[in-house]
Amino acid sequence: MAAQHVHIMRRITNPAGERNKDPILDVLRRILSKTEPNLRLLEISSGVGLHAAYFAKEFPNITFQPSEYDTTLFGSIDAYRQDVKNVEPPIFIDISKPCTDWQNEANINHTSGANRFDYMLNINMLHISPIACAHGLFDNAAQLLKRGGLLITYGPYAVDGTLTPESNVRFNESLQHRNPEWGIRDTKELSTLAASKGITLQEMIELPANNKCLIWKKDANHA
Repeated sequence: MAAQHVHIMRRITNPAGERNKDPILDVLRRILSKTEPNLRLLEISSGVGLHAAYFAKEFPNITFQPSEYDTTLFGSIDAYRQDVKNVEPPIFIDISKPCTDWQNEANINHTSGANRFDYMLNINMLHISPIACAHGLFDNAAQLLKRGGLLITYGPYAVDGTLTPESNVRFNESLQHRNPEWGIRDTKELSTLAASKGITLQEMIELPANNKCLIWKKDANHA
């Protein structure tokens, strides 16, 4: 289990998040229910906590559960959610590990939490994490999403082996220079991973700054 620390509640700024929060929200307004009560959303890699608090205000019918690997960000997540009733306290999740191994305050794992989430959300993680995190994201989404549930991912992606524009090519080179296990993922590779878990890519939405929002759906017939 993650070490317990006293977290100072202070918002950490996220300039990229401030720029992308409204384009992502426009997508969520179209695909998330605003009327069905008591829905739950698990955010993986919540960062400083800006997105969960911002989106939750728009969807009072959805309880947002932020999570983060870096527990030093918990204070910032708490600061952002301070006045938002439908955002839960952040929990520690290492998405590269199977959810059966997770130990966190919300007791989210395969035995007590399987199929409990209507939605999962993951923003700007896949390109700055090892491929094991991509595997874990789809493995755990298959376990934790309800049948027909949605996984929404956001970030830069290559499509069928092609990465554009040139700025994304340079960005990818800089990522791999910083860490050889990082890099912009290809939607074809991700779709293959997802399909092996009963999850299919439903839609790819172009957003500003050469980023995309991908909408993945767990098959209704997949346990």
